[in-house]
Amino acid sequence: MTEQKLTVGFLGAGIMGAPMAQNIAKAGHDVRVWNRTRNRAEAIAAEGITVAGSAADAVRDADVVVTVLKDGDAVLTVMREAEQALRPGQIWMQSTTASLESVTELAALAAKHGLVYFDAPILGSKQPAETGQLTILAGGPVEHRDAVRPIFEAVGVRTLWTGEAASEAPATRLKLVLNSWVLALTHGAAEALALANGLGVDPQLFLGLVADSPANAPYFQLKARQILDGRTSDTTFAVTNGEKDARIIVEAGQQHGVRMDVAAAGAGRFRRAADQGHADHDIAASYFASFDS
Repeated sequence: MTEQKLTVGFLGAGIMGAPMAQNIAKAGHDVRVWNRTRNRAEAIAAEGITVAGSAADAVRDADVVVTVLKDGDAVLTVMREAEQALRPGQIWMQSTTASLESVTELAALAAKHGLVYFDAPILGSKQPAETGQLTILAGGPVEHRDAVRPIFEAVGVRTLWTGEAASEAPATRLKLVLNSWVLALTHGAAEALALANGLGVDPQLFLGLVADSPANAPYFQLKARQILDGRTSDTTFAVTNGEKDARIIVEAGQQHGVRMDVAAAGAGRFRRAADQGHADHDIAASYFASFDS
């Protein structure tokens, strides 16, 4: 049980949001969860967690508001729906991976209502979210960090502070760089295994060779094994979200004079995989984009 019990308005009960909300409740806080599809919120209703009928009901009188939604546009829409219930001084932990433009809009909305805004995207997937082992990439005012720390500690094992000016998206910028690498590793594993399939090469020989070389990476091996074991439907990071993040990465690069050719091609692979019926499957389903059907 935490010494400082907080009321948390949690918006979003998806793959990442649901276990985060559960861990906040397990840490002794009162959590009100809202999700556009209500049954997802109801699935985690338990001691310490109540289901809110609206976004406004979730955030009303909350000490901390947490958003873990699809993208920045979704966050902006939902927070505008909750506007009448927001009050000055509330802390807003914004953990959705959003575009740089969206972060600017969200920070402006926070300033309009006198909220204490933290740019706080999360690093990790489903299992770390379930076990409270996420890394929080955080940007926000030093004087309010102690107030949000109990929530960070409930969902994560590490907080990396990236700056004080949350409106400048210091944490989101780092998250986009990290995701560009994660997606590149995923597509690399998918394409290499597809080529092995096409050329009649034993994939185990390929993976063993990589494992014994400087080219190895644990995440590469993880995604490769997921593909070979036929577990691409075990979703930790959905294809649709991978495509969204890839396009955000490409746009951010363009805005700063950087061509993100690999990320752009990867977005196309995710789109093909989605069109083949893998939209809700793991990003390892990039593998199927190498084939016509």
